[in-house]
Amino acid sequence: MKTEKEEKQEQQPITNPASVDQQVEEDNIEETSPWKDTLKQLRKNRFAIAGFVIILFFIILGVFAPLFTSYSYEEQDLVNRLQPPSSEHWFGTDDVGRDIFARIAYGARVSLQVGFFAVTGALVFGTLLGIIAGYFGRWIDTIISRIFDILLAFPSILLAIAIVAILGASLQNALIAIAIINIPIFGRLVRSKVISLREEEFIMAAKAQGMKSGRIILHHILPNSAAPIIVQATLGFGTAILDAAALGFLGLGAQPPTPEWGAMLAGSRDFIQLAPWTLIVPGISIMLVVLGFNLIGDGLRDALDPKMKN
Repeated sequence: MKTEKEEKQEQQPITNPASVDQQVEEDNIEETSPWKDTLKQLRKNRFAIAGFVIILFFIILGVFAPLFTSYSYEEQDLVNRLQPPSSEHWFGTDDVGRDIFARIAYGARVSLQVGFFAVTGALVFGTLLGIIAGYFGRWIDTIISRIFDILLAFPSILLAIAIVAILGASLQNALIAIAIINIPIFGRLVRSKVISLREEEFIMAAKAQGMKSGRIILHHILPNSAAPIIVQATLGFGTAILDAAALGFLGLGAQPPTPEWGAMLAGSRDFIQLAPWTLIVPGISIMLVVLGFNLIGDGLRDALDPKMKN
């Protein structure tokens, strides 16, 4: 008579050690992905982490600005104009007595919104045009490429000034101008990537199976072009914020009393010797935000580039 223990052992299937090792390897492959590897690489990059911290600080400062200051960004106090930094006014006051810290905090909203919407618009239209030009080629590619060449032939800031001069000076029109001047940058990047992808074997196999062009673009071309687009978008944030500050400095961007950092620089240039803090604080804010996005962009480029990983 067999015991109950012996019967259970006979019922258990005999496993092959090789098959067990193969299953473990398959599980490990399933657990890893390019995006997980990218996150691991970013965590190891101290400069990228520093960039994230800087941008997160300004996001929190802008979103929760009313919690950090009791002053309004447009409240004037002529009695306390051009006051140096103190416990009451952390960054001092400007020429009409407005609290500079409050204007920096609320101005973070403006700068980050301009960067987000301008880059998003440029990314969407630039990616769309780049995919169409690179995938279909021929006369479509010629027309779109020549449009990109014309836009890139002008210095970006001069083209932005011309667009705002036509549309009118406002923050919204400055946003549109910044988006337009960045479209060819995304377009040419995506076009070159699509041209290299469309001759790959998996694309040719998809065409041979009768897959439509729209599905090929959506399921094969676009996902394989995501890495350079993400890197360029991150770097584009810093460029967009700089362009917005330049237009604001020239009086073509946000109009008073909107607390835009470039406009703050323009309003403080006459007091650079009398009250240097009115110029230094917004200048450092612009520098830190642009530096933060550049550090993140460099980190993403290193993490997404296989050559850099090796």
